[in-house]
Amino acid sequence: MANLVIDIGNTALKAAWADGVTLGKTFRYQGEKMSEFILSLVSREKPEVMVISTVRDLPQKTEERLGKECGRLVTLDSRHPDVFEKKGIPLFFTPDRAASAIAVRYLFAGKACTIFDFGTTLTIDFLDADGNYLGGNISPGCRTRFKALNRYSRSLPLLDTPEKTDLAGRDIQTSVESGVISGIIFEIEGYLGQYPDNIAVFTGGDAIYFAKRMKNSIFVVCNLVLMGLALIAEDYVEKDL
Repeated sequence: MANLVIDIGNTALKAAWADGVTLGKTFRYQGEKMSEFILSLVSREKPEVMVISTVRDLPQKTEERLGKECGRLVTLDSRHPDVFEKKGIPLFFTPDRAASAIAVRYLFAGKACTIFDFGTTLTIDFLDADGNYLGGNISPGCRTRFKALNRYSRSLPLLDTPEKTDLAGRDIQTSVESGVISGIIFEIEGYLGQYPDNIAVFTGGDAIYFAKRMKNSIFVVCNLVLMGLALIAEDYVEKDL
């Protein structure tokens, strides 16, 4: 049997079937009926291990129901810190950040890394060559910055990520666009400059967008969180943690 890994974020759910650490078909869902969507994935095949990473604590009834649809259910949320402890992950980590760190340890073993996750927030985490967590930062993500400018000003429009920007804008729209995008680029370049020997790993919805705008060599791993969850699932299969 394959494993099923699920990442429930702030705005969407992503899932994938996994054979060991190899991801198969991936799924994305945005809506209020996430439990029903997950049940639809297991309607034809029950996974050996189902790992769910979620920024929202799952209701107990939902957890019990999903537990009946797999050989073993592993939930990563604020109520289940045991996996974090076994993996040497700080307990204050959100589950998606924890999964990303686990995946990077596996992919770039023996290398110091800087992980950039582009989502609702922009998270930056640092691992040394032994995989130890050195610290990290959180700032607003790209679309969060656009929304904040619109919400907390009287005159600025709500904009989205542009295809192209110049360093300086020529009107209100391009000034907002270049301000947000250039600000994030300068932020990233600042971290890369502070840790020039680290491998830079980009993930999240805007990873490719910003990787194309970097002068440095960047590794883009779009399903980094799901890969980390697949590694956790495989641990339960092989070692019964």
